[in-house]
Amino acid sequence: MDLDRSVPVWPQVADELRRRLDAGKYKPGERFPAVNDLAAELDVAPSTVQKAVAALRAEGRLRTVLGQGSFVKE
Repeated sequence: MDLDRSVPVWPQVADELRRRLDAGKYKPGERFPAVNDLAAELDVAPSTVQKAVAALRAEGRLRTVLGQGSFVKE
């Protein structure tokens, strides 16, 4: 992922994750990758991914189960 560091990074990460969801990379009901795994893959801080995931959760695209992680909403 090519990031524009002149603008906030977390919205760019959220856009990338939306693209992946729209493309079907993560299927409904499937466990979403862990924040630390995505942070390492995208070469960003875990807090950046947390903000992006929170945005997707607010949009109703993900749900989080305490102690289990985030899942793609059906």
